[in-house]
Amino acid sequence: MLVLGIDPGSAITGYGFVRETGNKLQAVNYGCIRTSPSQPVELRLKKLYNELILLINKYKPDYCAVEELFFNKNARTALTVGQARGVIMLAGAQSSLPVHEYTPLQVKQAVVGYGRAEKSQIQFMVKTLLGLPEVPKPDDVADALAIAICHSHFYKSAGIIGGR
Repeated sequence: MLVLGIDPGSAITGYGFVRETGNKLQAVNYGCIRTSPSQPVELRLKKLYNELILLINKYKPDYCAVEELFFNKNARTALTVGQARGVIMLAGAQSSLPVHEYTPLQVKQAVVGYGRAEKSQIQFMVKTLLGLPEVPKPDDVADALAIAICHSHFYKSAGIIGGR
């Protein structure tokens, strides 16, 4: 099973492809999509969509996992992240890719075993679980890999079979 994990953002969207074979997790590819704050929002969203479609077509994941939006003190930031999430979900839907959403609490519990884990603990576990030489940077990339790992764990425990 190949999972595309995505940490949505308007300036930086982290992505990570994690393959699960038996009980072994492997990072297939990871990185981020950056957009320029100087560009109009519609062009930033277009770039995000186009780059996601290219990644989906290249790697052909079985599932897409996205972090749910949590309410932020900054409403403007929450709106722009919400727009990015919409584009991500559209890219998944147009690629016939099941999209699953996870809260930050669920991701922390799945990766670290503790819902109030610190960012450094999550990064350490992502590095350890995937056998990476170092913590992926920027933080959005490590978060995307954590989201993919989370889906892999929930997929098994929930017994999701070939569907949404």
